[in-house]
Amino acid sequence: MTKKHFLITGAGQRIGYALACHFLHQGHQVTLSYRTERPQVADLRARGAHCLQADFSSDEGVYAFITSLDAMHPTFDTVIHNASSWDSETQSQDIATLFDNMMQIHAKTPYLINMAASRWMQQGDIIHLTDYVAQKGSAKHTAYATSKAALENLTLSFAQKLAPHIKVNSISPALIMFNEGDDDAYRDKARRKSILGTVPGEQEVVNACEFILASQHMTGQSIKLDGGRHLI
Repeated sequence: MTKKHFLITGAGQRIGYALACHFLHQGHQVTLSYRTERPQVADLRARGAHCLQADFSSDEGVYAFITSLDAMHPTFDTVIHNASSWDSETQSQDIATLFDNMMQIHAKTPYLINMAASRWMQQGDIIHLTDYVAQKGSAKHTAYATSKAALENLTLSFAQKLAPHIKVNSISPALIMFNEGDDDAYRDKARRKSILGTVPGEQEVVNACEFILASQHMTGQSIKLDGGRHLI
């Protein structure tokens, strides 16, 4: 196995944590960003990951993260953009700021990091974690859905910009995993939203990443992990 170097943003919990654990277990080198110190971050640090605290809510925070990476003089084989924030109009009275925040985290941050990536990558893969609502829209999470749609468009643009040596694809999941506090009624309702009736867990995203990395002939594409929601 050829040892590779992965950069994963937002790896302090859930899907990002699962991805970092997976690639560390395979013997790869992992550099990651996290926003909040959690037990999972300490675990990844103990496993050998290089963990960088980052605040992507401002340009200054993104540029500080990029500067930290530059100081490492890394060579990355794969960049996975997983950092995300699930805010909605129902939770904020300042909708203009909400929109700016969603675009900052889900579109501007990947844009700025990808623009710098040529300093760290000669070949390899960039993977954007988008969302099912990028195609469907969302009445309750309108700014969020719009920002994830922008990220899907960035997939197309960077696939053109960075070809042929760097492939750029996205993964577009619907609900992949529950939170610990989700009750049975919510879980049953969520499962009924897809024809497969499944909420498969974070391994489904890990599998999709592995598929993208194994492909030699796919770029500018989005893998839909929605359980057939679009068919209901």
